Amino acid sequence: MSQTDKVLYTGRTHTTGGRDGAARSSDGRLEVNLTSPGAPGAGTNPEQLFAAGWSACFIGAIGLAARERKVAVPAETAVDAEVDLRHGERGYFLQARLNVALPGLDRDIARALVDAAHQTCPYSKATRGNIEVEINLV
Repeated sequence: MSQTDKVLYTGRTHTTGGRDGAARSSDGRLEVNLTSPGAPGAGTNPEQLFAAGWSACFIGAIGLAARERKVAVPAETAVDAEVDLRHGERGYFLQARLNVALPGLDRDIARALVDAAHQTCPYSKATRGNIEVEINLV
């Protein structure tokens, strides 16, 4: 980390029981039960949490790209994130698809916003080169 970098926020959670446990944030705003994908019970799983976080962050990055280009982001903007838990020769790994809807925008402008967002979104940066990612404009 560079000397000029500054921490803007630190998310803190406490998790017990792994995929069949519970997680809660230090500020009490998040409290979830966890279940393995496909298992019975009320709870979410790490893949769903990752998809929700990435899609929310990606919409924020689209907003940043739009402001830089003086383009209004449609109110109906949405990202449907799909995070796959896979198993193969490499062991367990993830792959993802972000299906981005920017209704009413010219397709070339929408594509430019999505491409710029993928370059600036911290989740996109964290996954770049580590997992297969598809960014689809729908």
